[in-house]
Amino acid sequence: MAKIEGFRLKNFGVLSRVTFGRLWNQRHVKPLTPMTAVIGKNGAGKSTLLDAFGFLADCLKFGVEVACDLNGRGGFQKILSEGQSGPIEFEIYYKQNGNARPITYELYIDLDESGRPFVLKERLRQRRKGQGRGRPFSFLHLNRGSGLAWKGEEGRQIDEENEYAEIQDLLRYIQSNTKEESNRTEIIELDDNRKLGIAILGTLKQYPRIATFRRFIEDWYLSYFSPDAARDLPLAGPQSRLNVRRDNLGNVVQYMEHEYPRRFRNILEKITEKIPGIENIDTEKTNDGRLLLRFNDKRFEDPFFAQQMSDGTLKYFAYLLLLEDPTPPPFLCIEEPENGLYHKLLEGLAYEFRSHTTEKATDSQVFITTHQPYFINALEPEEVWILEKGYDSYAKIRRASDIDLVKNLVAEGIPLGDLWHSDDLDDR
Repeated sequence: MAKIEGFRLKNFGVLSRVTFGRLWNQRHVKPLTPMTAVIGKNGAGKSTLLDAFGFLADCLKFGVEVACDLNGRGGFQKILSEGQSGPIEFEIYYKQNGNARPITYELYIDLDESGRPFVLKERLRQRRKGQGRGRPFSFLHLNRGSGLAWKGEEGRQIDEENEYAEIQDLLRYIQSNTKEESNRTEIIELDDNRKLGIAILGTLKQYPRIATFRRFIEDWYLSYFSPDAARDLPLAGPQSRLNVRRDNLGNVVQYMEHEYPRRFRNILEKITEKIPGIENIDTEKTNDGRLLLRFNDKRFEDPFFAQQMSDGTLKYFAYLLLLEDPTPPPFLCIEEPENGLYHKLLEGLAYEFRSHTTEKATDSQVFITTHQPYFINALEPEEVWILEKGYDSYAKIRRASDIDLVKNLVAEGIPLGDLWHSDDLDDR
């Protein structure tokens, strides 16, 4: 399954210039770990960071103009870093699997002459087979909705260093009706430059690399958990995955208890260990076709329903359901999982997240923001990034393992969360 090894953001809110992990031109940098946590004080930019992933997913699904206004973003000018001029830039460096050649995706969003957000530039590039060094070659290159795309898994690609001249040469070459080249290369003219090229071309069989990347982003899971939403009474009917609000908690229980009873028993065992009294969890269908989520407490004859359960219980149960997904998302983003949970549950929850990425052969990647020391105590320095506001009010980022003092103190047995609590991870 695909893994993000690094990414870069520019002009996205307080994240004016932020880079995490490895990029194609920074191969000496260690890639992101399967379990990655970002810590920081209030206002440091953690929510903005998570929203950057949500924004990119929304751009793919709805187009850039709609994405700028979704989820209270307030439009392009509100997203753009204060005092900066566009474009907003994204760069993702990822591998489809462990042996694959890394692919870089670049997206530039700006305002057009009418003041509307549009895709200024979009590019996918990859080194050729056997190419260990040098610049990767573009196999999708769009500028203002126009450009070239290469069919298949291989084919002639653009050398970035001479890309403008090469594109012009190729356009003339293709337009001269040369069959061999036109069979591998297509001129692309999108009729709406507010839509991502990968959203359109990624639905076509002749572009397998583009299609694979599109599916990768489509399968991201960003958690916006609402306990009140989990107490809703949805219509009965099994559903395989929690939605972002998790108001279909009962539907997923229906699905798991029928399709994957062993996995569901595993969840129940963990719940009974962590939440005192709970013996069983199941569903009950009402006369009008709605679904009740029922918690059975061994100390009482009658069950409790989700509407009566605490926020923390519902949240912990939802996380366990998410981590036992038989077809887990390749990239899972969670903001401050500690909210509403008893502090003694947090280290165990951190281990559950790590186990999901390393021990269950899921090849899933987990990205978390937090500022809870008990959660951080379960993490290793290379898994933790520290987000801080600089003197210019823009965010800056450091990996905890790059701080010698932190590495030495953790090696002496001091937990990372204790260092965070005592301000030893502050800027130094």
